[in-house]
Amino acid sequence: MPLVISPASTRHERTRRRLVAALLAGAPAWCLGVSPQPAANRRATPAQTEGPFYPVVFPKDSDNDLLRNGAFSYPEGQAVWLEGTVSDLAGRPVAGAQVEIWQCDHAGHYHHPGDGGRADNRFQGFGRFTVAPDGQYRFRTMRPAPYSGRTPHIHVKVRLGERELLTTQLYVDGDPGNPRDFLWRRLSADERAALTVPFVPDNGVLRARFSIVVA
Repeated sequence: MPLVISPASTRHERTRRRLVAALLAGAPAWCLGVSPQPAANRRATPAQTEGPFYPVVFPKDSDNDLLRNGAFSYPEGQAVWLEGTVSDLAGRPVAGAQVEIWQCDHAGHYHHPGDGGRADNRFQGFGRFTVAPDGQYRFRTMRPAPYSGRTPHIHVKVRLGERELLTTQLYVDGDPGNPRDFLWRRLSADERAALTVPFVPDNGVLRARFSIVVA
């Protein structure tokens, strides 16, 4: 019995070949009447207060390794690789933006005159990283420590040139201090999910991934 190819099948195959050829040539799909796929709904990372301990004077060593301050190494606490991406609401990397983080030392003290200048000088306490073309950033720091009235957290700020895109705080998933923290309690369930991340053991250090979306 001869194989019968329907006109509809033939049209479908022609359309498919035209689409493949056009895409290989660099033509957008809409040129062939193909509807683009809708982007997933993305929400901006929730903002939170800067707090009272943003540096008054930036340390001379302000790189992305907070466990080394000049010639000093910081042996306290648990080392963490904090990694992630910075993207906009359309999912595009915000290349060239600067991510800043700052946090207290293992004893709960900041490098700030408002905290009495009691922070351990071996701990850098503040760092910056310029976002790569693919949106990636990375810091080496320690698992944040609690201090009076606050659960462990890391402050995060994102700038692009002179513009401040976001200021927020990052929390440790499962930390028993979270439910008692007045700022964490104010967050909705979705906001908590966005700002509270796992710190996962990996070959003797912890890893935490925090994806940042800016409006």
